[in-house]
Amino acid sequence: MLGLDMLDYAIIALGAISFVVWLLFHLKGLKYSSMFEPLDDKEYPLKDIYGLGYAILETIKYKYKSKGDRKLRQELEIIYGNKYSEYYLRVIHSQQIAMAFTVFVFGLAFYGLADDPVALLLGVMFAALAYYYFGTVTSKKILKRSDELLGDFSEVVSKLALLTNAGMILREAWYEVAYGGEGVIYTEMQIAYEEMNNGVAEIDAVYNFGTRCMIPEIKKFTSTIVQGMTKGSSELVDMLQQQSKEVWQLKKQLVRRAGEKAASKLLIPICIMFVGILIVIIVPIFANIGV
Repeated sequence: MLGLDMLDYAIIALGAISFVVWLLFHLKGLKYSSMFEPLDDKEYPLKDIYGLGYAILETIKYKYKSKGDRKLRQELEIIYGNKYSEYYLRVIHSQQIAMAFTVFVFGLAFYGLADDPVALLLGVMFAALAYYYFGTVTSKKILKRSDELLGDFSEVVSKLALLTNAGMILREAWYEVAYGGEGVIYTEMQIAYEEMNNGVAEIDAVYNFGTRCMIPEIKKFTSTIVQGMTKGSSELVDMLQQQSKEVWQLKKQLVRRAGEKAASKLLIPICIMFVGILIVIIVPIFANIGV
């Protein structure tokens, strides 16, 4: 009993200290509130407390140079570009620390109300999960973005091949395709076209387009265009037509994979239903055996 009381006192003291530290850093982080104001509320929930996390990072003088930071910075460059990658790198780290620390403090408070070590354990687990989850959101965005790019990729290549085969020069065909649809790949094509209008060489703009997309299939496609532009318009048309055939084969494979993935997701509820049916049938049988 004495040991349990000592544990209670220790956790209460830890909870009080944690809350005071949380409050102090929250107050210190209020001066950074303007930094997080532009963020979308749905994409970045509870952004009003992110200043807490940033204040902690500033206090410990975090350098943002770890291996994980380098990987995260590359992912952010794909989504937001080089201009904003450093900003979102700090946002995500601030979000991770603020959310994890807040959940941990609430876990300690919940332990005080429940007086159960399981509540404390759950608080620590949820704090760790919060830190991990908000650190993986960018990777999930990259996967979603890749799926969206590949979803429209075959149509884009086919249109380019058709328009260039009809006699259009690449720049005109690129414009027609870029502003003729909606989606991530069309937005990236529009950015490339704007670069062309701002004095960037067509080859460099196409190359930058492939770099931003960061998908092997699209990078191969842009390499094909660059080679075709170097060799001449006739070579470019032939290369685009060949690329179009290959891309449609890729489209078929993606559709097949999506069907297999959907079927595997359905397998779990089917198994649960099967087990439930077995229980409904077998339990009454065993219940009547002793009657």
